[in-house]
Amino acid sequence: MAYEKLSEKLEKYLARVKAGKASKIKPRDVEKVIAKLRARRAELLDAVEKTPAKAERLNQKLHMADDLIARAEWLLGELHPDAPYQPPTPERPD
Repeated sequence: MAYEKLSEKLEKYLARVKAGKASKIKPRDVEKVIAKLRARRAELLDAVEKTPAKAERLNQKLHMADDLIARAEWLLGELHPDAPYQPPTPERPD
């Protein structure tokens, strides 16, 4: 993942917050997004099992969901270092 780019974006965001040009991201909001992404990931896993003909396309979506979950967890860790970190579970059939 491009954590260097994410770090740069986070630094720019924090500068905007400090200047009063942006509102602060709440850890609770990031946790909501992570929960939605995990639910979507579970739906994709079910779809892969039910429709093997679409498995390749669904596996690409699973990879994207895993990447988004990892990025959201990274952001949560940057915004709130005391938040519990749960690494993504690799249940995806490859």
